Amino acid sequence: MYSARVRHRLKDVAERAGVSVKTVSNVVNGYEHVRPDTRARVLEAISALDYRPNISARNLRRGRTGIIALAVPELDIPYFAELARHVVTAAARHDWTVLIDQTNGDREQERLVAGGIRDHLIDGLIFSPLALTGADLSPSAEAPPMVLLGERVDHGPADHVAIDNVAAARDATAHLITLGRRRIAAVGAQHTAEAATARLRLAGWSAALTAAGLPADPALVAPAPSWHRADGATAVRDLLVGGRRPDAILCFNDTLALGAIRALHDAGLRVPDDVAVAGFDDIEDGRYSIPTLTTVAPDKADLARVAVDLLAARVAGGDTGPPQEQTVPHRLIVRESTG
Repeated sequence: MYSARVRHRLKDVAERAGVSVKTVSNVVNGYEHVRPDTRARVLEAISALDYRPNISARNLRRGRTGIIALAVPELDIPYFAELARHVVTAAARHDWTVLIDQTNGDREQERLVAGGIRDHLIDGLIFSPLALTGADLSPSAEAPPMVLLGERVDHGPADHVAIDNVAAARDATAHLITLGRRRIAAVGAQHTAEAATARLRLAGWSAALTAAGLPADPALVAPAPSWHRADGATAVRDLLVGGRRPDAILCFNDTLALGAIRALHDAGLRVPDDVAVAGFDDIEDGRYSIPTLTTVAPDKADLARVAVDLLAARVAGGDTGPPQEQTVPHRLIVRESTG
């Protein structure tokens, strides 16, 4: 027969440990000035009774919800899905639940997110905008604390975490050059005001070619309106139809690269023998594609941890200084697609 588990209270722990309810509360909340023998008795009582703090009640007393939001452009992009998993893991260390929102890069939707439309629901926001500028993100007294991800708004009104995209693209292009490749295409260029990531990665591609004494040929820059597999395949088909066949391709994310590999295969070209391909983001699909995908791997776990920790400091009120700029590491993972 089913029997509901008894939920013990602070009072029950205090009675078992022979201390006051206040002392138990101090131990549960990590208060330092508790005698070691007293702390040991309280911890033994907590374990024996399988006591679980009422997080909701604690948060309400503090004027918090215990929930943060993560707003990203597209969950269909594997990078954002993987990043969300890391944010959930990092947030759990702060006893936070994560509400995930998809903006589709829509300006009005991003305005609603940034303006604190759900401020009554959340303690803070981790936000990767595509359409907004720093001026759009001017903080208000009503909006919860915010940490920005990505490259759209740097040195803006909130803490910001990203990788060095110029250096990362330069590293990947330099790798292709060391393989003896000389006609290196860039797939994923975007020329709108919002396309900061694309501009930075294109700058890194160009810088590596210039440093090697090679031309940054505009004919080898292939635009992509979005960064899905189909866009990568279409961009490469356009390159080949135009008689601009490259001997290597730097794609600005891994899903573009997977589409590019498909288009090369359909054209009868071998990867990497005829055309080497590298991507960005180190998504799981690239580890199992044929061939496996060489990629720039941002430290997604570190990016999530830094963002959550910055947000936690703002939520707690202990960090009231100016916005911080944090750069997380990246590394180049060489796999079969570049040989």
